Amino acid sequence: MMRWACAALVAAVAISGPTQLAGANLVPKLRPAHLMTPVQMASANARFDNWVTAFKLRARGQGIRSDVLDRAFAGVSYDPDVIRRDRNQSEFTKTIWDYLDSAASDARVRNGRAALEAHRRTLQQIETRYGVPKEIVAAVWGLESAYGTFRGNNDVVRSLATLAFDGRRGPFFEEQLVAALQIIQSGDTAPRNMTGSWAGAMGHTQFIPTSYLSYAVDFTGDGRRDIWSDDPSDALASTAAYLKRSGWVKGQPWGVEVRLPQGFDYALADREITKNPREWARLGIRDMQGRAVPNHGKASILLPGGGRGAAFMIFRNFEVIERYNTADAYVIGVGHLADRIAGGPKIQSSWPRGDRALTFSERKELQQRLTAQGFSTQGVDGRIGPKTIAAVRAYQQASGLLPDGYASLDLLTGLR
Repeated sequence: MMRWACAALVAAVAISGPTQLAGANLVPKLRPAHLMTPVQMASANARFDNWVTAFKLRARGQGIRSDVLDRAFAGVSYDPDVIRRDRNQSEFTKTIWDYLDSAASDARVRNGRAALEAHRRTLQQIETRYGVPKEIVAAVWGLESAYGTFRGNNDVVRSLATLAFDGRRGPFFEEQLVAALQIIQSGDTAPRNMTGSWAGAMGHTQFIPTSYLSYAVDFTGDGRRDIWSDDPSDALASTAAYLKRSGWVKGQPWGVEVRLPQGFDYALADREITKNPREWARLGIRDMQGRAVPNHGKASILLPGGGRGAAFMIFRNFEVIERYNTADAYVIGVGHLADRIAGGPKIQSSWPRGDRALTFSERKELQQRLTAQGFSTQGVDGRIGPKTIAAVRAYQQASGLLPDGYASLDLLTGLR
């Protein structure tokens, strides 16, 4: 559910539906639950109850009825496990090849084909209505909840209230809590039926409440947008509606694996540089069968594992899937899983599997050392985004290295 901007790495924490994180409020942070004494826990619960009382006043000011608030908060208490999980998100990352080994594993592909077959009529109707391929919708479903197997059983009101009270990202989670109450007030679901992840992502394709309000649809026509039901129809259609409204181009692939010619100018592998496939073909770029890629519109070249890994020609629909989750690895995971479900091959190029991912502290060190040597990353935040990639590429060019923008351990070692 987090947004990551990372060319070669993806966070090891769970990734789920379309979200956007916000800043903190002024509520003091609590100690992790497992370090609290019974007295401290009792104090936390008392403070939480006081916060709920104040929140209800704010919620009523935003149009939430008193009876909805009473039903939503009946029996709701502070959830220390949610805070423990929020505090303990690992600084470690997975390489993209490790991520894809799981995201498009043989088992997930096999289960995806079975899920598509079981719901073929519904998924075909969704594709017809929204123009988003059924395999793409199935792939999002597969990555978000393993085709409905792991939808989360946390009480969403309790989780969001705990996170809003806790304060680390209070304004964001209070906004989500108000949205969750609006969903309850609309009659789409009951408070205790509103379950999801510990961070409030809900249903088969893990919508957060604000995204639900903006994009969820009643595909079955029963008067409710029920993404929690064992019947995934509304959830799958809501995902397609989200992608369509984000600009999905019907008939265009997310991307195509390609071979780069000898002597390729790696400075051209930049998201800001776009050419049509015919222009890329004139530079020697072909698909894995040696053919020019069909003209699906403007495209850029992506090297998620650097110059020693697979290369992709990516199109507008890559950016559309990014609206669901901005990690390159997630987008490639969805696209490649969809291709595999449709009968396509595995990624054919090799990866630099001898490399390991940089830790969060190492990524910050990389940014600090690049900046100190005159290749500014425009800040030190531990995230390998476009500015850091540009700084890496500038350093590589100045040092006579392959300018692929890949933030590797070898690069950090050289900077040291």
